[in-house]
Amino acid sequence: MRPFTQRAVEIISQIPAGTVMTYGQIAGLAGSPRGARQVVRILHSMSKKHKLPWHRVINAKGMIALADEFSFHEQKMRLEAEGVRVSDDGAIDMNTFQYVPAEELDPFLREEERW
Repeated sequence: MRPFTQRAVEIISQIPAGTVMTYGQIAGLAGSPRGARQVVRILHSMSKKHKLPWHRVINAKGMIALADEFSFHEQKMRLEAEGVRVSDDGAIDMNTFQYVPAEELDPFLREEERW
């Protein structure tokens, strides 16, 4: 597994229940600030294998990004079951529910202190 992919999987695995992160936020923490689409690919191909909480990842606008109706409602229901308030159109209040890991708050943490 490539370092970016491994790091993204680790980050996604650690998103606490009742919170969300954006694709871009994860990409940036994993070392590729412009790699949001890679995070989408990782979620699509590795969520089952690594038991990733895929439903806790949303787009930069604070919205559920899944287009098909079944997947949209599944993600919405999973988030609501964890206490995340999701509007009918899939919007989430990022000020309330966005998870910001310690290394994002303090980017000067040494690598070994991050995990």
